[in-house]
Parts: sequence; C-alpha cells; structure tokens
Amino acid sequence: MTGPTDLPTLPGTPFAGLLAEARALQDRTVDLRRALHRRPEQGLRLPRTQQAIRATLADLPIEFTEGRSTTSLTGVLRGARPGPAVLLRGDMDALPLHEDTGLEFASEVDDSMHACGHDTHVAMLASAARLLAGRVDELAGSVVFMFQPGEEGDHGARHMIHEGVLDAAGPRVSRAFALHSMATMPSGVLRVRGGTIMASADTFRVEVTGRGGHGSMPHEAIDPVPAAAAMVGALQTMVTRRIPVFDPAVISVTRIEAGTTTNIIPETAVLQGTIRALSEHTRALIREELPKVCTSIGEAHGCRVLADVDPGYPVTVNDDAVAAHVLALAAEVLGPENAEEIGVPSMAAEDFSYVLQRVPGAFAFLGACPPGVDAKTAPNNHSNRVVFDEDAMPSGVAMHAAFALAALRD
Repeated sequence: MTGPTDLPTLPGTPFAGLLAEARALQDRTVDLRRALHRRPEQGLRLPRTQQAIRATLADLPIEFTEGRSTTSLTGVLRGARPGPAVLLRGDMDALPLHEDTGLEFASEVDDSMHACGHDTHVAMLASAARLLAGRVDELAGSVVFMFQPGEEGDHGARHMIHEGVLDAAGPRVSRAFALHSMATMPSGVLRVRGGTIMASADTFRVEVTGRGGHGSMPHEAIDPVPAAAAMVGALQTMVTRRIPVFDPAVISVTRIEAGTTTNIIPETAVLQGTIRALSEHTRALIREELPKVCTSIGEAHGCRVLADVDPGYPVTVNDDAVAAHVLALAAEVLGPENAEEIGVPSMAAEDFSYVLQRVPGAFAFLGACPPGVDAKTAPNNHSNRVVFDEDAMPSGVAMHAAFALAALRD
C-alpha cells in the first residue's frame, strides 16, 4: 500500500499504533465499501445496506437498534467501565446518477451511484467499530455508531434524532464526530475548522401567473415571462445589496419553466432554485425577503405570484473546542502534514448539522483524491465520474477510533 496511510506511527503518544491497526483492517474496509458501491440504495429505505452492516459486524459485542420510520441502524459499544457516551456518524445513501467511472466494482443498479462517498463513510465507521471493540478495555463509557440513511436531502439525521439516537447508550451523547470523503482534496489529509463549516440549504419555488394569449399580440395578454426574468436579476441584486458581504449567501435560480410553443404567451412561469447561507440570521432574512421581492415585481407586471421557501438543512456549526481537538488528534494520528485548518466554510450543506445543534461536536473533511490525479481538476463529489482513493480510508478509521478513545479514556 502506498500513500499517506503508510505514515509511521508515533511512538510514545496515546494513539501510537492506531493507524497501523486501521491499515490491518483495510481488506475488510475495502470489501464492505465495494459491496455497497456495487449495490447502492437511495433515500430513507436502504434495507440491503442495513443488513450488510449488521452482517459485517455480527461477531462484535455491539447492541443494534433498527429505525422505525427508516432503515437506519444504531449500534452501541459499551466500554469496560461506566462513563459518558460519544457518537460517530456514517451516512449510507447514494445519488440518482448513472455511474461512468469504469471501476471494476461500479454500480450494478441503473441510475444509482455512490457519487458522494457515503459507501466509504459506512466502511470506515464499520472498521472503526471493529477497532474499538478490540480496545473495549480502554473505554470508560459507550460509543454510539450512527449509520444514517437519507442524508441527500431526506433529513435522515432528523429522523434518527427523533427516534432517540442521541440517547441510545442511556446518557445523552456528550460529543459527536463525522467525516466526509472529498475527491478534490489530497488523499489522507484531514481538514476542519471551528464555527461554521457548511451552509444551510433551502429551496424555493415561485409561480408567476398572468394571462395567456397570442404571441403576436402581447398587449392583449399579461405575459409572466418578463416578470419571471426580472425576478432572476432582482434576486441577485437582493443578495449583493441586502446581505452583508462578511455574512455571505447564495441564491441560484436553477430551473425556469414557461410556455409550450413559439406563438403562445403562456399563462404561467415557474422559477425554482436553492438558497445557501452561512448564518441562521441571514438564512431567516432571505426566507423573509425573497417572497417580497418576487411578489412586488409580479404586481408591477400585473401578475399574481405564489412564492414558497421550503426549509432544508440548517447551517453546520462545529464546536470550537471539539474542532481544535480533532485537528490536534489528526496531527498526532495522521501526522502534522496531514492535519489542516480550513480557512473558509463550504457553501454545500450537511444534515449532521441537526446533531451539532444538540451536541458539541465536529464535522471534518478527509481527502481521497486518487494517486496521480490533480486534486484541483479531479471529478468532484456528485459527479458520475468521481473516484475515491481507498488508501485514504484507514486514516478515517483511525480518526473515528481516536476521537472515541480520547473522549472515553479515564
């Protein structure tokens, strides 16, 4: 094996040998990852994935609970002595994409692909569970393993929280941690920051209704298309003129639908898109202002407007102290050259945010760009050509284990 997972262990540290133990589990980690990659499942119902996890961990002293409203899976590993509980999360769901990677273990399911690396997340968490089970005598407390469906827009974390994942061990978990594989980051590098690390994600739909008519006589109709077009520009102006530049937001109109042919002025036009913000204050401001802007423009054009904002994931906010702790752990376990602090947040979103609203914790990124590929130009997560370096997975396994061990040692 080559790459960052060949780093030497650090003798004399509390976690000496942890990365080597994770590497020793690599065959199991890869086998599970590839099995999931071949048979991806989407959304909140992932029965094959759930059973694959149970089967691979069946020989371990882990107490499993299956979700009621979803096919989530919660595992509890109890330490040799009583103490607090910590949570480790791995999301399980795939995306509606046709895979075009050419991998020998490519998806065998039409229009379904693990294009965001969730198969690697599950495999890393499962191997971390095995590693920790072998060190159960070192644990004063419990580890909760949160195998979560429905991260890709289905609020899977919220379902699991409602069903008690945070209290699965008895006491409420005191800390939480999750990793996300990134195909455009150098393999084996962990990046994290305190405070906001990812944006909120809301969607909007604006329906503009006028009066249809003949394309040659627009004065006898009320054309919704110019009104809709004006809204697109006005929403961009709203962001630059109403939102502070140091608390940024993004509004993207990603879909416009109107009309059926060339000589008919349609009765309706529809805009749809996404809203991203890095603070709940700005998020709330946009959710209030967007309908006002669109309604006012519609009135100026003589159109009726129905504008709805559908709430999505909250802002993902890391606890400052926990994030600093994760960065220090990464320097110790993976080597200082593989631990980096992120300068700015990502405008993508993540439903681990629901956990972090309730428990101090941290969400971090793990580089998995394949060898010989430029991370700057590699196909990104959510591409049907994305490939993740499996040699990065022992780093993730070791970090999950280190987080739990550090929190639950006497």
